[in-house]
Amino acid sequence: MAESAEEIAQHEKELDQFKMNWFKLDGKVAIVTGGNTGLGQGYTVALAEAGADVLVAGHGTEQWAETRAMVEKRGRRVEFMQVDLTTPDAADKVIQTALDKFGRIDILVNNAGMIKRNPLLESKDQDWDNVIAINLSAVYHLSLAAAKVMAKQKSGKIINIGSMLSFQGGKFIPSYTAAKHGVAGLTKAFASELGAYNIQVNAIAPGYIKTANTAPIRADKARNQEILDRIPAGHWAEPYELMGIAVFLASDAANYLNGAIVPVDGGYLVR
Repeated sequence: MAESAEEIAQHEKELDQFKMNWFKLDGKVAIVTGGNTGLGQGYTVALAEAGADVLVAGHGTEQWAETRAMVEKRGRRVEFMQVDLTTPDAADKVIQTALDKFGRIDILVNNAGMIKRNPLLESKDQDWDNVIAINLSAVYHLSLAAAKVMAKQKSGKIINIGSMLSFQGGKFIPSYTAAKHGVAGLTKAFASELGAYNIQVNAIAPGYIKTANTAPIRADKARNQEILDRIPAGHWAEPYELMGIAVFLASDAANYLNGAIVPVDGGYLVR
């Protein structure tokens, strides 16, 4: 059945409401944990490229000058905060620092993390405790602290960093696997309650990316080939290939996406 003139006009009106500037982050403030190195630095610079100012919070101080130069080159502000995200008051300190420096919080990227590799029967209790503390507990506490601010302003984006191990069991990394499954669960639980406050909570699940953390796997010829054989794209991702999804999830273009765990894996999970 052909559409009526009124229906066509309504569809055109709806399409007109979609603007490419929905992907812009001008005037927004982001917090990126572990945002001075690796993929975290990439997220920081990508958000700045889209228009956001950024607070980088985390334990390390390396590459602060490099990250600052990259952000300021794009005409945005960046501040740094050295903090142990596993301490009891870390979340409140990070949130207050962001408010003091920038006056608001629009985006939180829970990127900081660590990984310990050991066969299961050789696992160490301390490794378990350390990985869960930074990869899961810190995500919960910082997300909750940020959500309290975002709920008052009736807007916000929380972006968690999951993994292929949010879906699979993996090898030699039980603590990391448990934490990343937990991140997927936290993403859904927070999204379920915070949607009513116009806060969207989603997660990126990176596939196999060329980073310092994956260097040992790439150096293992047999394991590297095993992974490549399963990736339809046929190659490990470059870090920049994770940046588009971060900007999208932080932007108004993702206003109706909530509770999603988005794989960026070259098709790894389909095989």
